Amino acid sequence: MDELQLKEMIRSLLNEMSGDQAAEPAAAPAQGTEPAGSLQAEVKQDSSVIEDGVIPDITEVDIQEQFLLPHAINEEAYRKIKKFTPARLGLWRAGNRYKTQSVLRFRADHAAAQDAVFSYVSDDFVKEMGFIPVQTMAESKDEYLTRPDLGRIFSPEQQAFIKENCKHNPKVQIVVGDGLSSSAIEANVKDFLPALKQGLKMFGLDFDEVLFIKHARVAAMDQIAELTGAEVICMLVGERPGLVTAESMSAYLAYKPTVGMPEAKRTVVSNIHKGGTPAVEAGAYVAEIIKKILDNKKSGIDLK
Repeated sequence: MDELQLKEMIRSLLNEMSGDQAAEPAAAPAQGTEPAGSLQAEVKQDSSVIEDGVIPDITEVDIQEQFLLPHAINEEAYRKIKKFTPARLGLWRAGNRYKTQSVLRFRADHAAAQDAVFSYVSDDFVKEMGFIPVQTMAESKDEYLTRPDLGRIFSPEQQAFIKENCKHNPKVQIVVGDGLSSSAIEANVKDFLPALKQGLKMFGLDFDEVLFIKHARVAAMDQIAELTGAEVICMLVGERPGLVTAESMSAYLAYKPTVGMPEAKRTVVSNIHKGGTPAVEAGAYVAEIIKKILDNKKSGIDLK
């Protein structure tokens, strides 16, 4: 069977599932079950068209706009609440379980979160951005996840490489780490860094080389500071993904951090993504924080 025949068979089956049932309604389903055609009907989103046997991407549906609750007493109020949260409200059920579309969306978002953790920032992206690539002592993704301590330190060879390739005693050193979401880095860094650079220039500040750390934990910034003598370290790192988004990035900032420094000494700007704080806006805001840190010579809770 060639590709055209396969596509034609899929198209025929899908049309049969929807068309035949519309013409000859089946008996009412038992509680907790759904008609065979409900999967297609839900995923199609009413007006969507199936082309070449491919159904629309379920992840493109805006959950905050989606409303599956039948006969709501006050649908307008329900929709208003949904505008303020990406939580899965108003999903409804089939018997004692979620409807097929809700289950598929949950599984798709969960898969995206897993991909963000286990995939890598591409080498092409690192080269395109002109980053200086280094790696922590974690040798693999599995080791990175099971040995957080190795994601905070560098081998003697990598330490020498960092000293050799980075400016000594800079006012600001920018570091990008893959963290727990490679997707977050590729989705936000391109817009964040130009906004940060422009914001710093307004204060007479700038940054030169940007380090990219593979298998990076946040505390890797501490050893970077000791190796470069940087006054302020700004580390961009992918946040642990959830079911709302797998593209959330954080910016961690610290004044002259040292290895073993308390976490309370760090200033954090989190939820940098298109559904939270946009990357461009976050870049400008972080520039202001860096200026404040340099003026006060402190960060974290000491900056309050």
